[in-house]
Amino acid sequence: MSEEAGGTAADRLAPVLRPVRAGNGFEEALEQILQVVRLGLVPEGGRLPAERELAERLGISRMTLREVLKVLQEQGLVESRRGRYGGTFVLPRTPDPGGGDALRRRVAGVDIEDVLRFREVLEVGAAGLCAAHGLTGERAGRLREALDRTRDAPLADYRRADTLLHLTLAELCGSPTLAAQYAAVRATVNDLLDCIPLLVRNLEHSQRQHTALVGAVLDGDADRARETMREHCAGTAALLRGFLA
Repeated sequence: MSEEAGGTAADRLAPVLRPVRAGNGFEEALEQILQVVRLGLVPEGGRLPAERELAERLGISRMTLREVLKVLQEQGLVESRRGRYGGTFVLPRTPDPGGGDALRRRVAGVDIEDVLRFREVLEVGAAGLCAAHGLTGERAGRLREALDRTRDAPLADYRRADTLLHLTLAELCGSPTLAAQYAAVRATVNDLLDCIPLLVRNLEHSQRQHTALVGAVLDGDADRARETMREHCAGTAALLRGFLA
């Protein structure tokens, strides 16, 4: 019989499974369960803790947890079984026969943590500068238009529209050096993002954060703009760490 994530096995999950922060519940919960699977804390063929236990440990609703588990099923990492001995079971890992391996090789030498930290410093700084200096007239219009493009973008074009919004914010902050540095780091971030799936739940959440961010900037609220951007960067970082770290 395969080993399940109960009893003493549950203790092994304690260092990984912890309550998530409210702002990025889906992304951080996905990161943590991906870590459980990728670290082998639940062996292949083993069962994850019951939904109620997982939701309580992570501090999320069971609806959010089911969306996380659906992503893992779509990625071929777990499967759901019904019945008396049902639950969510970890599947054997299989090599990726498609382009995923090539993408991973392309970013194999990237220090993910360094990229994510530098990206956060630049983005949070740019958001704060834009709000503190104030955007009016044509400059405010450019930011609104960039946000509108993300709203109207089909799924296949969303990442490009998202990139343009962030580049616009960096450009409008008034520091050409910051804008140039951000363009370089964003290219690396996009390479990393190309290695993970587009998740509709994450994109919807990201879009709400974009709207809040632009609102804070246009209101001239630098503290709120910085905090919203910091939270936004943290959500992306959680997904990248979960899938790639």
